[in-house]
Amino acid sequence: MTTTTETEAGRRVFLDKQHPVAYRALVATSEAVKAAAAEAGLTRRLVELVNVRVSQLNACAYCLGLHTAVALRAGETTQRLGVLPAWRDTELFDPRERAALALAEAATRPQDAGAQDSAYRAARAVLSEDEISAVVWVAITINAFNRVSVMSKHPVRPAAGGPGAG
Repeated sequence: MTTTTETEAGRRVFLDKQHPVAYRALVATSEAVKAAAAEAGLTRRLVELVNVRVSQLNACAYCLGLHTAVALRAGETTQRLGVLPAWRDTELFDPRERAALALAEAATRPQDAGAQDSAYRAARAVLSEDEISAVVWVAITINAFNRVSVMSKHPVRPAAGGPGAG
């Protein structure tokens, strides 16, 4: 199997294939974070909401395709996923989800100290310290996967039976 893909920017190295030990370490971190999130009481649906939002901010097509499908399987709705970029302008997200989304955005854009402070204040009102930590770890982990996929230019393949398939 090739470890590169051809794009207009030239050949891309599939980082996960080129250094599989490093990638497996990232996967192991992801599994530990998933367990921590579950132990903290975060639902799979909320974790996937964070994964999708961070992937939107990072414009990671591969992770968006993957985590949108997982979110739908976890009970997320197409309506909420559709308005997720404008989550602050809707009443579709409860206070815990809003706090998690704000924390995830702050972790994705760490240069905005004001947003971090605001996100933490809002989170402390509705999330435990374990939940806050778990949300931030979820965001950190998906940010890492986003960067691997964006820099590798991982291809997004049509879903079986979906438009563009076959």
